[in-house]
Amino acid sequence: MVRFLGFGVGLVFVLVLLVAALLPRDDVPADPIKAIHEHPRSAHWQQDGPLGMGVFGTYDRAQLQRGFQVYKEVCSACHGLRLVAFRNLSEIGFSEAEVKALAKAKDVPSINSQTGEETTRPALPSDHFPSPFPNETAARAANNNALPPDLSLIVKARPNGKNYIHSLLTGYDETAPKGFDVPQGLHFNPYFHSVNIAMAKPLNEDQVTYADGTKATVDQMAMDVVAFLQWAAEPELEKRRQIGVASLIFLGILTLLAFLTYRRVWAGIAH
Repeated sequence: MVRFLGFGVGLVFVLVLLVAALLPRDDVPADPIKAIHEHPRSAHWQQDGPLGMGVFGTYDRAQLQRGFQVYKEVCSACHGLRLVAFRNLSEIGFSEAEVKALAKAKDVPSINSQTGEETTRPALPSDHFPSPFPNETAARAANNNALPPDLSLIVKARPNGKNYIHSLLTGYDETAPKGFDVPQGLHFNPYFHSVNIAMAKPLNEDQVTYADGTKATVDQMAMDVVAFLQWAAEPELEKRRQIGVASLIFLGILTLLAFLTYRRVWAGIAH
């Protein structure tokens, strides 16, 4: 009796599955966000090398310095760069005196050696860039409850990082589609994953004055700061590529010598 009961329950279960599989399904409503979200535009980056192959590309030091200027004058008000030390700026062309001056202009947390109380002091070249906010709560309170990400590794932390950030920074001029409401306190940007972003448009024409006379268009500033942020995330990029090319040349020569040695050793042996 128990066996027949179990067989009956199993048969009903199988029939229910068949009916569920054969019944027509309701159409899934289209996601309005996916319909207006755009993929990053591709840009040409010198550090990617010819044809974007990423083999012989090198950083443009002048561009990196301009990008640092954009970060310092625009981005640093909300975004930190905690994994980069002031002394690292010498790698992009700043002199020792300039590095010391840039560090001295910032205050970092310290401890008073006499009282033991928390205080601040001018930064040294060995210090890392201080966060613009003392903690996450303060950062969210100042940014409509949104947490500005640290930019040290942002290029590597986002898919297609360079093109994504460049598109994001230059995508604020596009207007929201008709009928799409942007919540209060947010801003429309079709390159952001939810198309509604808490960060207001950060770059405007001639917002900074470049020392080398380069025209500070929105696209130029975006390209420069993204190049700087890639350097911050991958400061060893050029050295790694140099080692890679040298290794390929060495292996090529070694392969040629091995082939010639093989021909010499077996030359007198009849086949």
